Amino acid sequence: MAVAPEPGAPPRRDSADYVSFGVRIAASWAWRVAVVVGTTGLLVWMLGHLSLLVVPLMIAALLSGLLSPIVSRLRRLRVPVGIAVGITLLGFLGLVTALVTIVSRTMARGFEPLWQQAVAGLETVEEWIFTGPLQFSNDDMADLTNETLEQLRNNSSEILSEALSWGSTLGHIVAGILLALFALIFFLLEGQRIWAFIVRLLPADARRPVDGAGRRGWKSLVNYVRVQLFVAFVDAVGIGLGAVILGVPLAVPLGVLVFLGSFIPILGALVTGTVAVLLALVANGWVNALIMLIVVLAVQQAESHILQPLVMGKAVSLHPLAVVLAVTGGTLLAGIAGALFAVPLLAIANAVIKYLADRGWERDPVLPPAATGPPVDPAPAAGAPPASDAAYASSSSVDDWPAPADLDGEEPSVAQETSSRSPSERHGA
Repeated sequence: MAVAPEPGAPPRRDSADYVSFGVRIAASWAWRVAVVVGTTGLLVWMLGHLSLLVVPLMIAALLSGLLSPIVSRLRRLRVPVGIAVGITLLGFLGLVTALVTIVSRTMARGFEPLWQQAVAGLETVEEWIFTGPLQFSNDDMADLTNETLEQLRNNSSEILSEALSWGSTLGHIVAGILLALFALIFFLLEGQRIWAFIVRLLPADARRPVDGAGRRGWKSLVNYVRVQLFVAFVDAVGIGLGAVILGVPLAVPLGVLVFLGSFIPILGALVTGTVAVLLALVANGWVNALIMLIVVLAVQQAESHILQPLVMGKAVSLHPLAVVLAVTGGTLLAGIAGALFAVPLLAIANAVIKYLADRGWERDPVLPPAATGPPVDPAPAAGAPPASDAAYASSSSVDDWPAPADLDGEEPSVAQETSSRSPSERHGA
């Protein structure tokens, strides 16, 4: 039985009453931030364990952002979507194959004189080792060779294990390439229907916001891919022009190699820069190689810290500092894959959050005036979708995600195309 407080006694105070308002606000923020950080960390951990699946799909999304405008142009010329996708993919693969063929054949033709120069350089190094300040003798060289062979024999199991690991990695890479190509085909061919299907899984009130946010995010991804093409071209021209000025052989295939390598973060710049410096060293000596190294570093640093942050930041509405921090953080978290996907993911997140925070769907001409009020769903006919679904399907602007039509809306959206089919077909799309 509760005891009533004595008349005139001060009311009892809960322990929370002794916590200041500022501390309570800070605590409220703290647990919410902890939930967000924990959820994000869990998501990153899960994606890391599914990298063999996630990375190829994300690469396919990047490539679809590059190729979907081409498919759109072909669709506007009344080319069927299947043929348009086939032409685009064959053209893309043919272009990449042609560039690789040009590089390999040109280097093969110039390999013989370079090999002769390399042999002459090695002979000079050998002579310097024996007659220079090191004063190596034949016995010293034999001892060094025997010691090296002994180390190899002692660590043969580790070397074999590493070789098997590299073989497994190569198999994963081949499987990832095939998966990315397979996903790319369906992203270009069925992207609109995939996105429309995902949107229709959501509650009716959430469809317009998610649809609009997705389209804004996709537009940012397309802009990112276009700017990355420009950055790769600038890299290739800068290093190739430096090679021409310094008289480095095979300057043109070197530029093509730099262009292709620019799409592989970190590793691409390292490999192509090393090739450029080695070509200069073999052909023109160490002074020329040192100058070539300075040129490579200057171009790469200008691209990383000036060109990419400014141009990329403007194209995807990100501050240059955010671009630099995203690439650095992505590299630390996930290596090459993190560096590749950090900026596009940040750009998509920025566009989506801005759109949702500004309630942009309220200004989008998505639904007709008669459908903007609260939805009232009458009883649908047998097998037909609810009225709100039908209204959304007939008037929503689900553009290419990833899809043949670009974001200008010149081509009917998937939702608009599905409105011409039967209700049961629309419901099963």
